[in-house]
Amino acid sequence: MILGIDVAKAKVDIALLDGQELIATGQFNNTPAGFKKLSKWLKHKTGEPVRACMEATGRYGDELAEYLHKQGHSVSVVNPVRIKKYAESQLRRNKTDKLDAQIIADFCRTQEPALWMPPSPQKRLLQEMVRRLNTLVQERTRERNRLKSDLKSDIVKASIVEALDFIAAQIEHLETQIQEHIDHYPDLKRDHELLTSINGIGDKTAFRILGELPDVDRFDNAGQAVAYSGLSPRQHTSGSSVHKRSRLTKIGNQNIKTAMYLPALSAIRFNPIVKALAERLESYGKEKMVIVGAAMRKLLQLAYGVLKSGVPFDPNYSANIQDVA
Repeated sequence: MILGIDVAKAKVDIALLDGQELIATGQFNNTPAGFKKLSKWLKHKTGEPVRACMEATGRYGDELAEYLHKQGHSVSVVNPVRIKKYAESQLRRNKTDKLDAQIIADFCRTQEPALWMPPSPQKRLLQEMVRRLNTLVQERTRERNRLKSDLKSDIVKASIVEALDFIAAQIEHLETQIQEHIDHYPDLKRDHELLTSINGIGDKTAFRILGELPDVDRFDNAGQAVAYSGLSPRQHTSGSSVHKRSRLTKIGNQNIKTAMYLPALSAIRFNPIVKALAERLESYGKEKMVIVGAAMRKLLQLAYGVLKSGVPFDPNYSANIQDVA
């Protein structure tokens, strides 16, 4: 049997298929207690392991995927773009969480996506540390913005400055711990060195890529890694009258997308491959943010290439990687 799972922050909607027949639907809290109730529900409905499928939603679905895997179920975690395109191909016009779960189950039945494997313990720890680092960086930005606002109280200003000093110390300490963690594991250390061989990707960006990007063997090509990271361009054209500006899709891993922005600006200046791409797009009259988006995609392609091959960055070799503009 096939279990389609639509994951949200607080809950998960599920649909159970036996062949093409819908057996049952349900809704459970997206918590460890909810997972146990789902497990009991599955035992009652099937009495055997199922093929479970869900969209890649980052932290909201990670714990459930790992729980189901440990319970002996086969799990697939699929790029949301594939599910969306499949739903469009089925001419599904209505959208509810319950219907989304059924679409995901039917996608799994017809498309047979690859099975998901949980990250190694050291990768899981790295992911948790990187996400905590992201939270601290975001909080620092918020406090800095508050300090720049039209504050009248010196007490409030002093409080913000004190908070910023504390956050800065926390960030520095955590970055040191992340580097020590990476250095402790040969595979992580090798991948970190491969990533930082790319002009534009420094230690901190490498931290985030290693913490958020699954094992590259999970992807068949660089395009899949780009789509997973939310760096695929979304174009809107209709006939000859509607031509909206290309934008990055809102689907995908937002942490990777955010992490690639500043490195892309640096790579446009100092990475010969990215610089050549940016100059070519500029000559075509592309807007600045379109060029930056293309640079972000190119950097991730290069990251995928070095991780997949195990060979440090070589601009002469990397020039052969297809551009995604």
